[in-house]
Amino acid sequence: MNNKELQLMVYGKNINQLTPEIDYPGIIIESTIHVKNDNYLFINLKINKKAKPGEFNLKFNNNTKTLLTHSYSLKKRGQNSANREGFNNSDVIYLITPDRFANGNPENDHIQGLEEKRNRNKPGGRHGGDLQGIINHLDYLQKMGITAIWTNPLLENNMPRYSYHGYSTTDYYKIDPRFGSNELYKELSKEAKEKGIKLLMDMIPNHCGSEHWWIKDPPTKDWFHYPDKKTKTTHQRTTLWDPYASQIDEEHFKNGWFVKTMPDLNQDNELLSTYLIQNAIWWIEYANLAGIRVDTYPYSGKNFMAEWTCRIRKEYPNLNVVGEEWTTNPAIVASWQKGSDINPEYQSCLPSLMDFPTQDALVRALNEEEGWGSGMIRIYRSLANDFLYQNPYNLVVFPDNHDMSRFYTLVNEDFQLFKLGIVFIATTRGIPQILYGTEILKNNPGTNDHGVIRSDFPGGWKGDDKNAFTGKNLAPKEMEAQRFFRKLLNWRKNEKVIHTGKLKHYLPEEGLYTYFRYNEEKTIMVILNKNAKKTQKINTERYKECLKGKTKGVNILSGEKIGNLDQLEIKPKEALIIELKR
Repeated sequence: MNNKELQLMVYGKNINQLTPEIDYPGIIIESTIHVKNDNYLFINLKINKKAKPGEFNLKFNNNTKTLLTHSYSLKKRGQNSANREGFNNSDVIYLITPDRFANGNPENDHIQGLEEKRNRNKPGGRHGGDLQGIINHLDYLQKMGITAIWTNPLLENNMPRYSYHGYSTTDYYKIDPRFGSNELYKELSKEAKEKGIKLLMDMIPNHCGSEHWWIKDPPTKDWFHYPDKKTKTTHQRTTLWDPYASQIDEEHFKNGWFVKTMPDLNQDNELLSTYLIQNAIWWIEYANLAGIRVDTYPYSGKNFMAEWTCRIRKEYPNLNVVGEEWTTNPAIVASWQKGSDINPEYQSCLPSLMDFPTQDALVRALNEEEGWGSGMIRIYRSLANDFLYQNPYNLVVFPDNHDMSRFYTLVNEDFQLFKLGIVFIATTRGIPQILYGTEILKNNPGTNDHGVIRSDFPGGWKGDDKNAFTGKNLAPKEMEAQRFFRKLLNWRKNEKVIHTGKLKHYLPEEGLYTYFRYNEEKTIMVILNKNAKKTQKINTERYKECLKGKTKGVNILSGEKIGNLDQLEIKPKEALIIELKR
């Protein structure tokens, strides 16, 4: 690795009272760190060029003899590992809640020693989806045009209830056995890569689960914030950037617990911060990851997140990392991106962020009546804020995610508006992310229950009446949506002009929003017509600077040839994607 230093956390009864010893070429013990808790010992190793991959013994001695021996493995790195390509704007990310996608191995539904068992009748319970279920359906994702997978957390989550979502980690180095194993996760990465699909891991440096063994026996008194009085975070993320914010308000946001079952980790503790950084790097290398999605990115504070991300990027310069900053304020989102000059004193290494401002604008645009400040102008104004970002093309754009209502519900189950929104997500700047089941119009009518929002993917369980993988018993509209996604995403997969081409858009008129993606080789014209009442004739004179003499085109969605753009018309609530021709 670029960093030749490695810190080991050793946990065992009175281990602090023993002296560690290593006899292995290329590895030396530089120092040991003793904390007040005798059950912990931290060992700082230096690994030089002489070190070869292999097993070695870590011995723990008292004054006269060895009392304990532990085997440790120094693993070989993958070929050209440091220069791996991360996910980028040529990709479409498919977000999967693993417990709700497919049950490939029913035998791991109940694991001895893990508290919560399967209960598929309970919306907030464990339903049995697992890694094998994802592996079994990689062909489906490949045929849909998906090129990257982001799964909600897969690490052990041994909580007594509501454990399926994965955001209450109880072991940072272990895949939850109800999902599979570390080896199976590595197999998922390998098989996905063979099908042209990258793997992203969801990481949570801010908090762990209340059943983590650290809670029962913390290494230090300051391992957690507010260990004696569980103080809830204010969730006021603006306090980190507010030039007038009080120190106590910033601390209550950063140091408060997300919820009472998620103890807030104190990343100011250097032993803990090193543990979290090394853990992230270990998973990248072990599972051959192409990227990371970081949960609650700002909640760990600016300084630690800068160090965490910079250390990762120093080892993997081309790896992409996307942070969750859930705000509709683009200035706050942009402040976190690498190279931002909004706050020159803060040096970030975070390349990508979730584009919540544009998601919010899209939903408002499709639902509001058209007016001077409402309707499709919302999208226009959201993208007009891109001057704030160092690299807006590296933002992740999405119609919804696992924490909000389904997009089909957000547009009141209007299928035409739904398609307008998906066309926008697939053709605007950035990296599209689609939540599992969006392609078959999954919804959550009348409820915001997350267990319903993250309901099971039909066909993922033996005996399901409906099977979206095969099309069995899908409603006609669901099948139409699936075909629509397949055509759109597979077209996008090979269009460099959509991946990296420039964007130019025009002020919406009467619910009509037009924009162009273009490079030296190709120009794509996208027209979104929200008007529900009439077919509109397109005045192409307005778009001369982008048409540049092109008078013909091909309708990508229908395959129809357009012989004369001057006679172009668009139906109510229709989206057109036109590859321009001379």
